[in-house]
Amino acid sequence: MLYSKIEGSGKPLLILHGFLGMSDNWKTLGAQFAADGFQVHMIDLRNHGRSLHSEEFSYEIMVQDIFDYCQANSLQNINIIGHSMGGKVAMLLATTHPELVDKLIVADIGPKFYPQHHQDILAGLNAVDFSKKPTRSEVEEIMSPHIPDFGTRQFLMKSLYWQEPGQLAFRFNLEVFNKKMEEIGVPLPPNAIFEKPTLFIRGGKSNYILDSDFENIKQHFPDASLETIPNVGHWLHAENPILFHQIASSFLK
Repeated sequence: MLYSKIEGSGKPLLILHGFLGMSDNWKTLGAQFAADGFQVHMIDLRNHGRSLHSEEFSYEIMVQDIFDYCQANSLQNINIIGHSMGGKVAMLLATTHPELVDKLIVADIGPKFYPQHHQDILAGLNAVDFSKKPTRSEVEEIMSPHIPDFGTRQFLMKSLYWQEPGQLAFRFNLEVFNKKMEEIGVPLPPNAIFEKPTLFIRGGKSNYILDSDFENIKQHFPDASLETIPNVGHWLHAENPILFHQIASSFLK
């Protein structure tokens, strides 16, 4: 079963993090959505955070995990927010189980194919040799030539934990990601359609959703609208959480 943090009461709102992230990334926003009157489920997806590690890793299997989670927790008529990879999971869930989903919010990802672009990040993560028992600061030092962006390094450092005293490890399943990297970029199937209200939110400085992508979005999500948060990149919910919350909560209400 997937690990989750549940806050608040009311209509279920599931939040799905992006690649190499975890539910903790949404702690502050999750509390705000709970204050809005939702029962918020912040979920660690398979091979991330505290959820199961497995050789199987695809959007289909992650959608099945979320469907099983909803069944186990008797969740119906849910709202769902997914960022990046989590947005692809949310899109596929909504199109394959439209009876389960009421409203869908997708943060800075489209239904299209994305070419592989995480090579530098993976190189930085793979450069860390945990058998040498590095400290947290040494881990960051090892990663920084490959991952010069401070914000990205800090995001990845959140998945570091003490496996035992003196022994750090990453919470995500790096071994499987090295093998299954191409799974992250696959597009939504051509016949996948969800006709209920859908909101795409993109970062003004991000190139994940281009103006030219909206036609393809509308083919899959006929009732879709698009909002842009100015002056933020791909991690739009972390860079401007106030505006993200305003846009998302007004759509959900």
